[in-house]
This record gives sequence, C-alpha cells and structure tokens, in this order.
Amino acid sequence: MAESARPQRRMRLRDVADEVGVSAKTVSNAYRAPGQLTPELRQRILATAARLGYAGPDPVAAGLRRGRVGAIGVLYANQLSYAFDDPNTNALLAGVTAAAETAGVGLLLLPGSVDPVRRATAVTGAVVDGIIASSLAEDDPLLQTVVDRRLPLVVVDQPGPSVLATLTPDAVPWIGIDDRAAAFELAEHLVLLGHRRLGVVSFALRLGTPTGFATLSDQDSATLSVTKNRLAGYRDAAARHGIDWGSVPVSQGVDSTPSEGRRGALAVLGTRPRPTALICLSDRLAEGALAAAAHLGLRVPEDLAVVGFDDAPHLAERLDLTTVRQPSRLKGHHAAEALLALTRGAAADPVPHLETTLVVRGTTGPPPSDR
Repeated sequence: MAESARPQRRMRLRDVADEVGVSAKTVSNAYRAPGQLTPELRQRILATAARLGYAGPDPVAAGLRRGRVGAIGVLYANQLSYAFDDPNTNALLAGVTAAAETAGVGLLLLPGSVDPVRRATAVTGAVVDGIIASSLAEDDPLLQTVVDRRLPLVVVDQPGPSVLATLTPDAVPWIGIDDRAAAFELAEHLVLLGHRRLGVVSFALRLGTPTGFATLSDQDSATLSVTKNRLAGYRDAAARHGIDWGSVPVSQGVDSTPSEGRRGALAVLGTRPRPTALICLSDRLAEGALAAAAHLGLRVPEDLAVVGFDDAPHLAERLDLTTVRQPSRLKGHHAAEALLALTRGAAADPVPHLETTLVVRGTTGPPPSDR
C-alpha cells in the first residue's frame, strides 16, 4: 500500500526572503509599502512568492500586531436572513456600509440564531475593532456577552441608555428615535379623524413570547424597548382622548413580517366590537394587515383605517400607507461614525434623538359612522 503523502508545509514570509536573498522586512514591504522597492525587486519577490505558494502576510495577524484589524461588526438580534428581508434593516445596514467604505474599513455581519451558544460564539469569536449592536432585548444575555468583550460598542434602537448604564460604567453611544413620541403622533392622527375603536398589531414584547393577545401587564413588562415605547405612545394618545386602553386588543407576533401582520390583524378584527382602525408597529406588519382586510372584504380606508411605522423604502409608497418615517439609513451612518471614532481612541459625538415625520397617505380616513 502506498504511503500517504505528507501534508506540504505552509510557506512563510521568511521562506520567501531566504529564497530571494533579502530581509523579511523587504518582503513585507513588497506587499505593504511597494513604493520603497524598485519595481524589478518587488516583481522578483512576488514571482518567488507565487512559485513557493506564499499568499502574502496574514492580514488578521498583522492587524492584531497593530492593535486594529480594520473591520467593524454589526450584531443584529434576529437571523441574518430575516435582516435582509426587512427593508428597514436594509436601510440601516446601507448607512453603516457607506460610512465604513468611506473610512476604508471592512464590515462583518454577526449572525443571530435561536441557539444561544451559537449566538454567543459569533460574538466572542468575531475579529473586529468594535461592534454595533442593533435591537437587542433588555434581558438578552447576548448583551452582556457583547459588553464583556471590552470592545468599542454602539447600540442602535434598543436597549436604551438607562439599561446600558446598568451593564457597564463606560459611556455607550446610543442611536435611535423617540419611539414613544412618534407613536403618540400616529395614534392621535387616528383619534382626531374620529376613530374610537382601535386595535394593535405588534411584534414581540420580549424574547420567546408566544403569539396571541397581550395584556396590560404584558405590555408594561416588555423587555423589547422599541415595542414597549411604541405601545406606550399609542396608550398616551388614547388616554388623552378618553379611550380606555384596556379595551384595545393588542395582538403580538414573533417578528415583523407580512404573514405575522395578517395573522395578528385577523385576530384583532375578530374581536367585538370590531376596531375601525388598526395600528401596526411596522410597515411590513401593515402589509399583512391590508391583506387581512382584503380577505375579510373590508375596504381601506372606507371600512378600516390602517397605519404602519418606518416608511420602509419601496414598500410604504407602494401600499399608499400612512406611517411614521424614521431615518433608518441615517441611524446606520451615525452608528458607524460613532464606532469608528471610538476605535481611533476619540470620543464619539453625541447624537440626539433622530427626527421622525408623520406621513399621511391613503390608508387612513374617518371611521364608517362619520361618512
């Protein structure tokens, strides 16, 4: 039986230097500072390296020696496949990417997972100079894992600054909007049109929450602060106009998808008295709610008003949806700029709440009794 071939030894920079008859520093310069060598010498070094099978200096090892690897990480709470399906998250990532490209820095997307071990491993094993964490729950153990890396950190949306202050003494830049105020304005728009019977289609209030109706206690104990703050804003508007929030059906789903929006809307519209307006916590949920309305033969806005949140690119306009516009791409840009400043050892410029705008389109109007 033929003897198994022995694995070939990996070529090193020193091997190339010995073969060419120059120093290791000269070989390194052929890759990192070519202007310091004559074209002829550099070409001879590169040709020798190719013949020996040497691919060049290890960029990760070189980065670690410099104390920086030239890449930042983006940690998203959900699985990456979901992130790429969501137009609002797409816009945020586009903002991060644009800032990273300008700075000549790479981008590593850290995958979310339902497996807590895999999620933690993605964070602890990431070779990055800093992390942007987006949309983590207040009680998500992954948050502490991120903090324990002791890398520069910026948080987008959630958790809020008060929660971050309990996890680390370091100031952590937070980028987001005033969800409560924006939600108040949206709900008040409906109330001022004459709607008194409201219903809500929500995404999750906390990690691992099953689908179904959320009680007032569920809403008050939510650990996903975006959900909690938007529900609080709707509730504030109802209270201002004398609407009992306890009578408002709130259906929660596991994520922000049209299928969850349809399911939640059908559940809410099955209550009696039937709501005349559906408040959806995202445009994608509103897309599903509009499908549910069509399935039930309800005209929008004649029989039912529907609102979303985000003004998601290419979606809200197509649906002619009344919604709240939030600057998701700008969020990503500010987050990346803040993180890049921290990786350089500089202070990140403070970013106030980013502005939102109520966008009124064709899915809202007075309730049927007012026509």
